[in-house]
Amino acid sequence: MSQPVNKFQNASKRTIQRAILLFLLIIMGGTFGYIYIEGFPFIDALFMTIITISTVGFREVQPLSDVGKMFTMGLIIFSFGNLAWIASTLARFVFDGELKNYLKTYRVDKKIMKLRNHVIIVGYGRNGEQAAMELRDHHVDFVVIDKRDNVISRITEENALLYIKGDATHEDVLTQAGVTYARALIATTPNDADNVFVALTARSMNPALKVISRASEIESVQKLKRAGATNVIMPERIGGQRMAKLITQPDVVEFLEYILLQKSHDVSLEEISCTNMAICFVNRPISELRKKDHSGINLVGIKISGAKYVFNPDWSLTLSRGDQLFVLGNPDQIKAFRQLLEETSE
Repeated sequence: MSQPVNKFQNASKRTIQRAILLFLLIIMGGTFGYIYIEGFPFIDALFMTIITISTVGFREVQPLSDVGKMFTMGLIIFSFGNLAWIASTLARFVFDGELKNYLKTYRVDKKIMKLRNHVIIVGYGRNGEQAAMELRDHHVDFVVIDKRDNVISRITEENALLYIKGDATHEDVLTQAGVTYARALIATTPNDADNVFVALTARSMNPALKVISRASEIESVQKLKRAGATNVIMPERIGGQRMAKLITQPDVVEFLEYILLQKSHDVSLEEISCTNMAICFVNRPISELRKKDHSGINLVGIKISGAKYVFNPDWSLTLSRGDQLFVLGNPDQIKAFRQLLEETSE
């Protein structure tokens, strides 16, 4: 699979390629010129070319004919200006930081190629940056796509971020981001039309991809869902609801925010899949699981086979491997519960 590079890397690469190519052409032209004009052996012709363009002042390997002298003067004049350009180009590439940026971009591209089961964030505005911070706090691999120069400049200041400069509505950019190997895509651009194209393109490239999209207009919600978005979020609506809840149920909001958004991770609400549930719990009531559970977690809800939500489930409810469990506890408690659920045997 070919990996397109970003525009900056492409320009830098072309500049260096042209400089190296021009240098090789000068050497080749001088060498074959001396072979053709003077009949020098290859090694003598190459040596004569090198000492001529470098102006080191060595004597010619053999006396030159008048035509050979004219060719030598022309080679000196032609190479002098071109070698000065080559030297200045290479010096600028090194001392202006272009080499450092090129190497960094190269390393970033290599890391992106190795990503698996990661998340793609399209757009690095306020919503995109917040999503990136949350994923980083949960140690989830992600790559950011943005086409704005000022945003990319800001991203490059953070060494830990993987990024691609490009338009995510194009398949080649999503391919570079590893969309076929990603588990989810978050489209956060303020332009609903762009988000529709991103969702449509990403869904066609990876039908199993989970697509979360931002919407600015209520009319765009159904369009985004038809385009393949799994969930559509309207930040303005959520913000308004939260402000109203802070008046009507302030303690409830603060309690939920503490659980979901606190940084200490002393307690968290986790989603645990029953896909790998031990056979002894399959098609058995929750009470069977609770009898063996000494982790101390609280089972607050179940999503039954990807459809129905049950909050504070009754212990007589039967478990299946299509269920999702929502548990509340600290990291050690959740780890112990997960091990019990998946590793216990009859």
